[in-house]
Amino acid sequence: MTKIGSRRLAAMACAGVLALAATACGTSSGDSGSGSDGSADQGFTAPDVPMQDSIGDGEGQVNILAWPGYAEDGSTDKSVDWVTPFEKETGCQANVKYFGTSDEAVQLMKSGEYDVVSASGDATLRLIAAGDVAPVNTDLLTNYADIAPFLKDRPWNSVDGQMYGVPHGWGANLLMYNTDVVKPAPTSWGAVFDGASDYAGKVTAYDSPIYIADAALYLMKTQPDLGIEDPYALDQDQLAAAVDLLKKQKENVSEYWSDYLKEVQAFKSGDSVIGTTWEVINAVAQGEGAKVDAVLPEEGSTGWSDTWMISSEAKNPNCSYLWMDYITSPEAQAQVAEYFGEAPANTKACTLTSDKSFCDTYHAEDAAYADQIHYWTTPISQCLDGRTDVTCTDYGDWTTAWTEVKG
Repeated sequence: MTKIGSRRLAAMACAGVLALAATACGTSSGDSGSGSDGSADQGFTAPDVPMQDSIGDGEGQVNILAWPGYAEDGSTDKSVDWVTPFEKETGCQANVKYFGTSDEAVQLMKSGEYDVVSASGDATLRLIAAGDVAPVNTDLLTNYADIAPFLKDRPWNSVDGQMYGVPHGWGANLLMYNTDVVKPAPTSWGAVFDGASDYAGKVTAYDSPIYIADAALYLMKTQPDLGIEDPYALDQDQLAAAVDLLKKQKENVSEYWSDYLKEVQAFKSGDSVIGTTWEVINAVAQGEGAKVDAVLPEEGSTGWSDTWMISSEAKNPNCSYLWMDYITSPEAQAQVAEYFGEAPANTKACTLTSDKSFCDTYHAEDAAYADQIHYWTTPISQCLDGRTDVTCTDYGDWTTAWTEVKG
């Protein structure tokens, strides 16, 4: 684990930020819900919002809505600053507001006060459907060509082949376990679902309605008769099956986490011995002496792929495009990825990271690894798997269900 990543986690904890709670990042399932080119095939109709056709002179400022760690200007740590170079280069003053959850980001974007947002997959379709964000003209972005192809034209950032943002960073939800207690090493999510009773009272899980997709993914692989093709496209019966599985899991859960430092402490103390995690948390825990390891299970996993999106009411559209291009440059991506603890979208960043093994650790250029991830996306009533004979459950239904799971 790099020191910079540890500093970021500490800074976020001190700020009281819940790590991508209620959540955060990227979206659809591996190949399901996608066409052969990876484009969306969910029958989702976006509002008619105009797209910018050129970049004019900067307006002098840009109002940025971001996850903590995505737009650092040196105020958190004087050695961590990629915003100031952007301001000097473009003449656009960056006014940054951090948010703590995707739900908060969606509400703030409705105010019309922000020009760009680093949206996660459980927020992107909500923003698109409400007409709060505009399609992005990627021809105007010089760094777009260097973005990893497996992150482009995906169900969470495009509609009918039209991009609604620029990929930023991504990662997988992994299975972390105590190497002294959990033997043999787990290879399946079954260890925290059907086998959870083996670790009664010491299982941990992510605290968000989007975690329902983890249960749905496991059922998709182990109970094909349920007909789940995409863990984010669940009809009422499929959602009920996932909820039942999660209720059984709850009997063995020590705590649901949203603050990563608390999860690190739980594994260090032994209060938790197995559960969902992120690569950065695994690295921090190992760096602090916890006897843990993490694995991408055989069923694949859920995960995130964040997207920079521009408001349909952006007051500073030119500076917004300049920001989206800058923040996806190799130099900025290298800094953000190491500080935040995720794979950069621009793979040219891999030669610029201070830790030369960083991109290997985070599988930044590994398309086969990325293909195993079912990225977070917003559940909507129009089934994302293409079904038209049923109505799928939406994010509101999932929120209600999650409350029922936790009791």
